[in-house]
Amino acid sequence: MSEVAAYADVWDRLAAGMPMHTFPWCASWWRHYGPSDATAARQLQLHVLAVFDESDRLVGVAPWYRQWTPTAGWALRSLGDGEVCSDYPTLLLQPGREEAVAAAMAEYLHGAHGESSGTQAGEGHDLRNEHWDLIDLECVVDDDGPLERLIVELARLGHTVHRRPGPNVWRIPLPETWDDYLKMLSKDHRKRIRRLMRGTVDPGRAVIERVKRVEQLPPAMDTLIDLHQRRWRGAGKPGCFASTRYEAFHRELAAHLLRAGHLNLSILHLDGTPAAAQYAYTGGGIVYSYQAGVDPERRDDEPGRLAQAMVIRWAIEHGYRGFDLLRGDEPYKPHWRAEPTASHHVRIVAPQSIAQWRHRIWLAGRSAKHWSRGGLALLPGGREGVRGDTAT
Repeated sequence: MSEVAAYADVWDRLAAGMPMHTFPWCASWWRHYGPSDATAARQLQLHVLAVFDESDRLVGVAPWYRQWTPTAGWALRSLGDGEVCSDYPTLLLQPGREEAVAAAMAEYLHGAHGESSGTQAGEGHDLRNEHWDLIDLECVVDDDGPLERLIVELARLGHTVHRRPGPNVWRIPLPETWDDYLKMLSKDHRKRIRRLMRGTVDPGRAVIERVKRVEQLPPAMDTLIDLHQRRWRGAGKPGCFASTRYEAFHRELAAHLLRAGHLNLSILHLDGTPAAAQYAYTGGGIVYSYQAGVDPERRDDEPGRLAQAMVIRWAIEHGYRGFDLLRGDEPYKPHWRAEPTASHHVRIVAPQSIAQWRHRIWLAGRSAKHWSRGGLALLPGGREGVRGDTAT
């Protein structure tokens, strides 16, 4: 990442305020999720595409890495994917340069294959950083113009494009006032929030503490992690912060975003003790609600609902135009009047025979899983039969 770091400031300008696209987000992710030793480095490599204009100014970035697996070959993926779930993957580019940047990247990518590239890494394989077999991108929203231009260009050049539906991403369009927002909610939800605030905020029982100084951050992160983990362990699940890499990444990232003025980490104290936490980022006029924690022993007080309402009210009062709940079709999101945007998992397959062969194998595996989930399965001995519930 050191070579790319020279362009960090320009990279961030191209990111246009979206925290998950910034250089610190991508660089922190690579430090924690990139290769840990020389052996891993042969199968996991940085692959950032940079486009420069005629004056040698950076005007476009594809923030990617490439990973070798026997089933996919060399796959290009977005920095920040996997368990971190960085949403809205895209190309970062200077406004007005969409077509030129997409065309330049497509031409470069198209020229980077070779029929000899099918052998495994470490077995005489051509390890040039240019080669790829698959571009594998999750949570690509349908209205992403820059990325769609690249996909269209690669399809025109003979690459196979496969899309399958992914989870929606959800965003609340924020009005100018808190009262206007409450009017957007259903009658029952509006009454519930007002009753919660009258019973806790108005008498001073509920107080939100927002992290504003560096010394406040470590204990606030401790509280967020403790509440999150206790809630999910109580539900019989490990919780996101059970991953040591996930925790280390977010502790590092939160410190940077706090210094840059883009962190919104809020702890709700109810009757003097922490009851809920909201971990969000800000940028480009949007608040991105990334993670949360709730005291499972205080669910009757609805601290999660209360904390969410108070952070949304803060966002409205500070002039933000959207409150993004990110990917996932959890039923609570429509209740807050979040609106869905469809996303897709996009696979772009190189035209070379080995890449196409792997893709056909992948499609066959997907078809078999779908068939099984539909109820048709192969019984012992190869006989066809119907099972009521098939686990795959």
